[in-house]
Amino acid sequence: MSELAFVALGSNLGDRRAHLAQARAGLTLIGESRLVCAGSVEETAPLGAMAQGAFLNQMVVLETTLEPPSLLSHLQRIERSMGRVRSARWAARIIDLDIVVFGRRVMTTPTLTLPHPGLAERTFWQREHAELTQMLAQAA
Repeated sequence: MSELAFVALGSNLGDRRAHLAQARAGLTLIGESRLVCAGSVEETAPLGAMAQGAFLNQMVVLETTLEPPSLLSHLQRIERSMGRVRSARWAARIIDLDIVVFGRRVMTTPTLTLPHPGLAERTFWQREHAELTQMLAQAA
């Protein structure tokens, strides 16, 4: 059975717009999944206390039959293939891919919490999630 996964994309290094496009292209290659729609790209201030450039952010919807941990593995593989190096929390990054919402799933594991706890605090994610929810409703 397929479910809808809302995935957040963010980049604040290099050609940010190109990095988002490359990540979206990578998402289309995930087996058992298809990219349903993509929201607007928005520039936001970085989170955390580290001095760094602004982020370009976007949220997309994937329809997938994968389980959340498997989807997360695919997202992390895309990040690594694009040169993402995990260092300090909140550090600048070429690409960041997060599962924000996965169907109606609620779960907490050492590596994944659903819905993503940042959704309650990040107004840009709330806007992006609402935009995509509206797009899905109009397409139904």
